[in-house]
Amino acid sequence: MVMGELTQETEVAVIGGGPGGYAAAFRAADLGLEVTLIEAEARLGGTCLLRGCIPSKALLQTAEIVWDALHASERGVDFRPPQVDLHKLRSWKESVVDKLCGGLSKLAQRRGVQVLKARAVFEDERTLRLDGSDVTHLKFRHAVVATGSEPAALPDAAFRVGGRIMDSSAALDLDDLPQRLLVIGGGYIGLELGSAYAVLGSRVTLVHRGERLLGGVDPDLTRPLEKRLAQVFEKIHLQSEATEISEEEDGVAVTLRTPDGPVQDRFHKVLVAVGRRPRSAGLGLEAAGVRIGARGYIETDEQCRTSVPTIFAVGDVAGDPMLAHKAMREGKVAAEAIAGLPSAYDVRAVPAVVYTDPQVAWAGLTETEARQKGLRVKVARFPWGASGRALTMEAAEGLTKMVLDPDSGRVLGMGIVGRGAETLIAEGVLAIEMAATAEDVALSIHAHPTLSETEGEAAEVFLGSATHLFVPGP
Repeated sequence: MVMGELTQETEVAVIGGGPGGYAAAFRAADLGLEVTLIEAEARLGGTCLLRGCIPSKALLQTAEIVWDALHASERGVDFRPPQVDLHKLRSWKESVVDKLCGGLSKLAQRRGVQVLKARAVFEDERTLRLDGSDVTHLKFRHAVVATGSEPAALPDAAFRVGGRIMDSSAALDLDDLPQRLLVIGGGYIGLELGSAYAVLGSRVTLVHRGERLLGGVDPDLTRPLEKRLAQVFEKIHLQSEATEISEEEDGVAVTLRTPDGPVQDRFHKVLVAVGRRPRSAGLGLEAAGVRIGARGYIETDEQCRTSVPTIFAVGDVAGDPMLAHKAMREGKVAAEAIAGLPSAYDVRAVPAVVYTDPQVAWAGLTETEARQKGLRVKVARFPWGASGRALTMEAAEGLTKMVLDPDSGRVLGMGIVGRGAETLIAEGVLAIEMAATAEDVALSIHAHPTLSETEGEAAEVFLGSATHLFVPGP
């Protein structure tokens, strides 16, 4: 041993303090295992809490309030034009993050989880080298890799993110409100942050390579969102890309390739939101014998175990979908498998939510997937224009749909677009996991007037018994 180096031993070493990591650490500790959690950041929470899920939702919630205030006159309520104080907004956002981070720290302490601030690298299948900690080497019986993901860069980009060219993390810092903002990417990150900035006062242009926004989502779910974005965005360029970006002292010069020819424009800032990539490089996984797939994901089995039986991987680094709740479930599965419990990641439905206004959410089999796979399904739709509660919320553009087995009526998937979709999708997840049928959902009384009624009525559309929608018989 080199003089001054300190080696420690632990039963379970968890690398990464995000949702997957702390879920694994906490569950393992609850099961009586000795746990050491290694996190390079000063606080627990990972990208989701520090510069992702939570900060973005705080920003989007504020944008929703501004939108409602601007349009309240339609209901006979007039507000003066909202004034956004970025300093107060940023401070409030950080207070939410601080509160949650503090809570995680206390939970770790109460569970007896040792937290080390360090960067971990595998030396072999049983040892980690820790950089930045008094403990320089950590020997473990089992390890859980939960290092998450990071913003992806544009392929072959001739520029670097920084300054006026932002990634999603920088966009959430809210240093200023650019007068003109270019968003590159029509996925959920670009749409969430772009729409928030637009409502808060920026003139936003969006450029997207695909034929439509949120390309993997059913078109009938994205249509109401596209209609709203056409109102709040200055321009939307589909089947287009930024071919040249040059940062200058007072702005960013951009050349776009569009179906109508090249477009040259200037923006105060550019947001690059073209997805995320797993953070698997630089961990020494090769030295431990852990197999990594072609896209950089760590290969795992149904118990989140890697090619090395004592090493597990969870969350974004272990594959799509890159969602915090998927990571948390995997973290618990890994901890339970380490403890010898018969646990496996065998979920039927992982809900996905796009927190725009209106929100888009789906779970289970989508209509698009069913068509691509040639599966026989029946789709039942209930438009929110027939919902009394939706009308009182000025949310008549919403839609609830079910994808069902045409013979048994079993619920295979659900999709929702509209306010509150983030919460409503939970009933769909439960129905799919429990193998519920349309009759099960329809016969479960839903409170009136609520948006949840649209789920019951979508099931009734399948059964031909919808109350608030006339469905012609066969």
